[in-house]
Amino acid sequence: MSTEKYIVFQLNDQEYGTSIEQIVSIERLLKVVSLPKVSDFIEGITKLRGDVIPVIDLKKRMDLPHSEETDQSRMLVSNVDDLSVGFLVDAASDVIDIDDSMIEPAPTTIKGIDVNFLSGVAKLEDRLLLLVDLSYVLNYEEITEVKQVVEDEVNEDNQDSDLEEDNKAETEE
Repeated sequence: MSTEKYIVFQLNDQEYGTSIEQIVSIERLLKVVSLPKVSDFIEGITKLRGDVIPVIDLKKRMDLPHSEETDQSRMLVSNVDDLSVGFLVDAASDVIDIDDSMIEPAPTTIKGIDVNFLSGVAKLEDRLLLLVDLSYVLNYEEITEVKQVVEDEVNEDNQDSDLEEDNKAETEE
C-alpha cells in the first residue's frame, strides 16, 4: 500500500482533492484580464512571476453552479500539457495523506459532474472526497485554444506589463 498527498479544495459546498504532484502553487486570486471570443470557462489571463498564464473557472468547466469569489477563493496552478494553467476554486483548505486502499474508481455518473475529470473517490473516515485529475479537465482542442490564448497575449507587451505591475502590487500586500 502506498500513500499520496492530496490538496483538498472546494467548489460550492463540495470538497474535492487533487494530487499534490499536479500542483505547482496555490495563489490568492490575481487580476485577470478577460479575453474576447474564448470558451466561457476561460476566465482570461493573468501574469504570475513573469509568466502569462490562462485562468480556468473550474466550476464552469465542470458545469457546476456559479458562486461569488470570496477571500477564501484561490487559484491552483498546475502544468497541463507543458503549460502553466490557473484553476479557480472556492477554497484550498488542506493537504492530506490518502492511502491507495481508501480510493475507489470514479462512478460512471454523478449528477452535475463530468466524470471524465474524476480519477476516483476517496472514502475518508468522515467524508467522501471526489478526486480530480487536472490533466483531464481540458481536452485536446481546449488545450490548443488555451495555448493560443497565451501565445497571442505574450505578443502584446504593453498589456502584460500593466497586468504584471497590478499583480506584483497585490502579491506584496
